[in-house]
Amino acid sequence: MRIDRLDHLVLTVADLEATVDFYTRVLGMTPITFGGGRRALVFGHSKINLHQAGQEFEPKATHPIPGSADLCLITTDSLEQVITELTAHGVPIEEGPVPRTGAIGPMDSVYLRDPDGNLIEISVYSSG
Repeated sequence: MRIDRLDHLVLTVADLEATVDFYTRVLGMTPITFGGGRRALVFGHSKINLHQAGQEFEPKATHPIPGSADLCLITTDSLEQVITELTAHGVPIEEGPVPRTGAIGPMDSVYLRDPDGNLIEISVYSSG
């Protein structure tokens, strides 16, 4: 077997509307509704499905809880632009910019939290 890529992941959230607002307003993702009213966020070739805590869809993780994720998202914008936009939205940067190593090489990252406290790393791959 050879896995090619990640298609989607699931976040269990305390407040669907607050999550959709944050990821669309701050991170520029597109909200969608699918399959019987399920909610998700689309970006690039990926999707984040959202489960309301206590009303998760089956099958689900063994212990789904809000605030337990640690995600790294890649942007094609400069990190300076990312910082400017986060500041404009009043979103504090928890750490960064800092150098990191991603799946395909060196990158620079900033860290922030979503409404549930999930750690969100926004990264730009180094051009060198």
